Amino acid sequence: MRVRAGLTALVTVVLATAVACTSSGQGGGSRSSGATTTTVHHVASSGVLAPDASPKQVRARFEQLLGQHALLAVRLARGEVAKASDFTQAAETSMAANTDALRQVVGVAYDDGSADRFKQLWQGYTTELSAYATGVATQNTAGREEARAALLDYCADWGSWLAKASDGRVEAADAQRTAQVRVEQLMQQVDAYAARDYGQAYKIEREAYQGAFTAGTTLAKASVTRKEAAGLDAAPEQLRSAFAMLLGEHMELIVDAQRATFAGSTEFKAAAAQVNANTTTLAKAMGGIVGPQKAAEFQTAWANHVEGLLAYTAAVASKDEAGKTVAKENLDAFAERLALYFSEIVRNVLATDPLTDAITAHDAHLINQVDAYAAKDYRRAQQVQDEGYQQMVGVANVLVDAIQKTMQAQQPAGGSKTGGGGAAHVHPSR
Repeated sequence: MRVRAGLTALVTVVLATAVACTSSGQGGGSRSSGATTTTVHHVASSGVLAPDASPKQVRARFEQLLGQHALLAVRLARGEVAKASDFTQAAETSMAANTDALRQVVGVAYDDGSADRFKQLWQGYTTELSAYATGVATQNTAGREEARAALLDYCADWGSWLAKASDGRVEAADAQRTAQVRVEQLMQQVDAYAARDYGQAYKIEREAYQGAFTAGTTLAKASVTRKEAAGLDAAPEQLRSAFAMLLGEHMELIVDAQRATFAGSTEFKAAAAQVNANTTTLAKAMGGIVGPQKAAEFQTAWANHVEGLLAYTAAVASKDEAGKTVAKENLDAFAERLALYFSEIVRNVLATDPLTDAITAHDAHLINQVDAYAAKDYRRAQQVQDEGYQQMVGVANVLVDAIQKTMQAQQPAGGSKTGGGGAAHVHPSR
């Protein structure tokens, strides 16, 4: 299989199909240029970023954690609205871990003083988000408005913090505006979910995730020299970021659809619509690499993968053990087909077996997540979800490394012609 787009052109195609970055504050910073020698994106097995991490590693970690934060904020708020205390507690535990991880990355990117102030601000912000959701859930108008005012005050504090931490390379007013967009989205999501406008709630969730994920670039760029910041705009890094965002989003949207299966068909349809939107975006991105015909093959293979996961979920919801067994068998076959597809488009640079293992691991995370959720073991469900999200970021890195090695300096073949996203015909058993 011949790759059909030059790398820079491919990035244009991928980024055009994903949400546009809303970063601000381009420019230099104070980090050492000695940390730019590696292009490998990883953290230690403990999840802690090394003190000498490169700007690329810092950027990837900021993106991952900020994207995860937005999703946790959404789920914590929904737990408040649903008055599901056990679920909310599990989300709060994961949110606290996410905050600690972000504080550690800020310490690496900036300094410990900035990191301590960041954590103080961030904890106050997440507390007010929870208070806002509680106010909405209890119809406490005064409490809701008090939390809203505190959140908007936080945006101003955030702008001041980032301007100071970056030595003025990010304008306080710019940072305040982008923070306010994020905060407004998260509040609007709570309002829509409480009003049972699930279509709008899930749509806003996806927008909030993408906006938070891409904000990681702003934080990374503001901590480095102008030359290093420019390096983060290189085509391979843009492509890596785009695929990490979309694959991480895929993981989280499947979790949404799985959990919505237990909530009823109306909420499930809203969640499934966003799964489909993500699948369509991924297919268009693949079209930039391999052209419309091979992109259509990807669409079919990926849709089968999605349907297999949701078929397993429906079997769990209806306590259909035979259905679970069949769904697992189908997922194994879908994993092999997807691995073969990816190995073909990168001209077998990657062996099929490791790719199959990676996709199978992804499926296992989602199977284990829904099993735990169905058993109301929310702590375990959240743990597996967090692990699965991080694993998908790793899969994106592996795929982009392989694509980069096989990329031909040619013009894009054109956009893909795609159909449904894979979840349109799957409905929860009630």
